[in-house]
Amino acid sequence: MIDPISFSNVVEKIVTVKEGKFVKRKYYRFRGGRWYGGIATADTVGCNLSCGFCWSWKANTSIATYGEYYSPKEVAKRLVEIASNRNYGLVRISGGEPTIGFEHLLQVLDILSSYKYNFILETNGILIGYDKKYAKELSKYKFLHVRVSLKGTNEEEFGKLTNAEPSAFRFQINALKNLLEENVSCHAAAMLSFSSEEEKFKLVEELKKIDEKLADLEEEYVFLYPHVVEILKKRNLSPRIAYDPNKIPSTLV
Repeated sequence: MIDPISFSNVVEKIVTVKEGKFVKRKYYRFRGGRWYGGIATADTVGCNLSCGFCWSWKANTSIATYGEYYSPKEVAKRLVEIASNRNYGLVRISGGEPTIGFEHLLQVLDILSSYKYNFILETNGILIGYDKKYAKELSKYKFLHVRVSLKGTNEEEFGKLTNAEPSAFRFQINALKNLLEENVSCHAAAMLSFSSEEEKFKLVEELKKIDEKLADLEEEYVFLYPHVVEILKKRNLSPRIAYDPNKIPSTLV
């Protein structure tokens, strides 16, 4: 089983490189997309989990050879260009785990703070839940919203879905606590394709104890891209609910 904290350190040494006072990080794609009503996206290389439903798993399992290093300035420039050309109001970092190489992330946010765009940080929350300093640093950026994507509804599901130590699920929950305590805008999403209605209910009740607004849980489900179907078979995972990526319900976009 993966220890996501120590594994983060291993991944960071590969996907980041320091040049002077700036940190470059590996990315494999910059794109526009329909999510959130339209958003510019930078997709990172490297994660501290190994999810059996990950749409970006090829990049995250080949971190030494996949993608290229980009400076914070280059990343911000690409995002702003896409957002400007498509008239988006939102930008984000997605793909892998953006909090790995945290100094790079903060440098990107520093640059974007002079623009008009709102930034969505999509994260599994592991590092934010492990060390509150992450939430404290993120609290400086008022144009930032954090989407914490829970991998399942409990420790058992988390371990099965991520190949990580089941107890690390608590870091995800703790991330939400840390963010709220530092007044960082955030919400919880959860992968529910493998969960029962009962387990979903239990999760929502737990989140409500942290803050009532967390009960408005964003539901995530598996999209059956060919490469996702491949990894599901390898991991012997059978989603209870999944969607054809060409027929995604508008409520999930």
